[in-house]
Amino acid sequence: MQFDDDADLDTSEVQDVRGSRIPGGRATVGGGLAGLIALLLGLFFGVGPDNLGLSSGSDSPAATASSPAQVQSSCRTGQDANTKEDCRIVAVVNSVQDFWAQEFRRRGGTYTRSPTVFFSGQVATACGTATSAVGPFYCPGDRKVYLDLGFFDELRTKFGSSGGPFAQAYVVAHEYGHHVQDLMGTLGRAQDGRTGANSNAVRVELQADCYAGVWAHHATTTKDESTGRPLITSLTEADIRDGLDAAAAVGDDRIQERFQGRVTPETWTHGSAAQRQQWFYEGYRTGDMARCNTFR
Repeated sequence: MQFDDDADLDTSEVQDVRGSRIPGGRATVGGGLAGLIALLLGLFFGVGPDNLGLSSGSDSPAATASSPAQVQSSCRTGQDANTKEDCRIVAVVNSVQDFWAQEFRRRGGTYTRSPTVFFSGQVATACGTATSAVGPFYCPGDRKVYLDLGFFDELRTKFGSSGGPFAQAYVVAHEYGHHVQDLMGTLGRAQDGRTGANSNAVRVELQADCYAGVWAHHATTTKDESTGRPLITSLTEADIRDGLDAAAAVGDDRIQERFQGRVTPETWTHGSAAQRQQWFYEGYRTGDMARCNTFR
């Protein structure tokens, strides 16, 4: 995956609070076994930590940005995205949101942009206070994506993903798939209290995978709104394989087999490795969000 070296990155779409003090009390999940359990439950959950029992019970606002925010000073161009991990995520956020803004407009709708928050350790959100153990998540309460960049190392070392820049892009695009669902009114269908292979929770997650694939299909043709040129200039089949491998690595069956030694489909919340690959590839193959109806 390569970016246009001369493109200007829009760092306003990322709030960098790494190293900031988090107001409003402590998170209820720490490291060790409790953190691992939270990670297994919360990985790519798509909603805020209060739904996982991670809220501190505080009504405190979201964390404020550190001053100066790191990405604002170091992530300026596509060349930065080609050489620095955090700048690469900024560029992916820009590309994903440019695509959805254009797609909503093409369909007669309006896309509301959502910032990604970089944090380390723990973070306060409109959905409660969470630690990094929750993994990446989207909070519908403030319509923000939350990401500790250290998760990408765990995706490779703990979950067996091949890694790579596009594996990271898949994670980001999946979370923005939840934002699209939120704007369209479908995200709430996951909150019916049910789990299992045929539950709405799984269907919502698989749809977000499909939406990530739809963006990937259009990534090299989506024009940056400031330059009129695509921000992403190259996306190879090897990149797509890394995305598919990451999708499989976080399938419920793979996670359960790895961490509990047995597969229990009745407790699934995200779908199997095969399902997650299938729906990401369906979006990538067709480029059509209408093909992402996982509820049929």
